[in-house]
Amino acid sequence: MIVFGSSMSPFVRKVVAFAAEKGIEVEHRQLGLGSDDPQFLAASPFRKIPALNDGDYSLSDSSAIVHYLEALHPDPAMIPADPHERGRTIWFDEFADTLVMASVGRMFFNRIVSPRFMGKPGDETIAAAGEADLPPLLDYLEGIIPPSGFLVGDRLTLADISVASPFVNVDHLGIVIDAAHHPKLAAYLAAILARPSFAGMIAKERRFLAA
Repeated sequence: MIVFGSSMSPFVRKVVAFAAEKGIEVEHRQLGLGSDDPQFLAASPFRKIPALNDGDYSLSDSSAIVHYLEALHPDPAMIPADPHERGRTIWFDEFADTLVMASVGRMFFNRIVSPRFMGKPGDETIAAAGEADLPPLLDYLEGIIPPSGFLVGDRLTLADISVASPFVNVDHLGIVIDAAHHPKLAAYLAAILARPSFAGMIAKERRFLAA
């Protein structure tokens, strides 16, 4: 099973971490949107990352892939069967993919991707607008993180993987979640991102960005 896409993308990072937490062995091919890798193009004709190849089956989009992996390997369950918990898990996945990434994506693209990897200056006005949208999202998370340290069902689920993933990019941007103002969120992110499913990827990304 192959997962295509750079882990600098929170969507790719989500899939790789999800697979690791489920004990699914994947080959992670780090490549970008412009790749002409024929297996990647077969899996993702519109060059959307992440993409998945599993024998004669292929798929793109992070949420589609994690639902496929969950159905393929139901244990340990990362998308709860309980209707209330499943609804909340899907909400947090969508919250991360849309609301959080609307903020983080604008910052990361214009401050890192465009100037460093595309040779073009980023638009700081767009980046600053993305940063201005971040505080309400932090406040929301600070207010709803349970004492267990997991967003749904007092155990690790897709909700935690999805929400934590874009905050790696926040860290890459040099933005620190202030523990004085958001103590629960800071502790939550530190715990989730220290898990082996994330830690190795994050270390490699930091080395890459420092080079």
